[in-house]
Amino acid sequence: MAQTVFGLRNGEAVSFSLPDPDDIVLDAIPWGRHEAFFTPAYWASQTVMASFRPADHRLGQTLHEEVAACLLGGHGIPAEIGLAAFAHLRSMGLLEEGRLPTNRELHEALTQPIRLGDRIVRYRFAAQKASYLTSILKALSYDKPPSDDLAFRDWFLTFKGVGPKTASWIARNWLGSDNVAILDIHLHRAGLIAGIFSPKQTIQRDYFQMEQQFIRFARALDVSPSHLDAVIWFQMKEAGNSVFPLLREISPALAA
Repeated sequence: MAQTVFGLRNGEAVSFSLPDPDDIVLDAIPWGRHEAFFTPAYWASQTVMASFRPADHRLGQTLHEEVAACLLGGHGIPAEIGLAAFAHLRSMGLLEEGRLPTNRELHEALTQPIRLGDRIVRYRFAAQKASYLTSILKALSYDKPPSDDLAFRDWFLTFKGVGPKTASWIARNWLGSDNVAILDIHLHRAGLIAGIFSPKQTIQRDYFQMEQQFIRFARALDVSPSHLDAVIWFQMKEAGNSVFPLLREISPALAA
């Protein structure tokens, strides 16, 4: 029997139907109940109730800014610190179109104390990220990536310091691409709990295979992969360590 979901979207009451919890959504994965945390039905309902506009994923106003915002985040850097570093560079005018900042300028800016709310933080990997960003901004000053979203992603993958996650992040944000996924620890955990990913898979080794599994999953739910990606990231980040009991049910090593 179908399950009916009631909720709010943009402040208005909505209702819609999802398949029976025991029905299969994809590859022997059942839909589950929509009110149970992190089931496929839960993610479908949460994404349907979320409201997105075409440019909602963008962090910058120009491609130069978007590249900087995404590159300054990533592994080992909390999202809020990466965004604070991006805002710091932008406030100094270093990301203006038509300006080509030097590696020294970017490095010096990233080594300065950065205000984050009511505290002061230091940005890690200032030398590395300054070097990577200098190279990409220089390339963007005389060339531009392809318009096709996957070719666009591949263009950024040619730069040192840019892996699949960062390149996909730029493509998702700037182009609104539904053909890429931003796989990080939050998406990985959600995928394990929902049954999309195998515990044997790793993002480092199996990124593109896992990306296709995620996209197939989103399409089976009949939601936008880019919107599902955003909803999962936000909710799993907020959930934090509370997801560990669910991960332990899959494998004790996952919650270590």
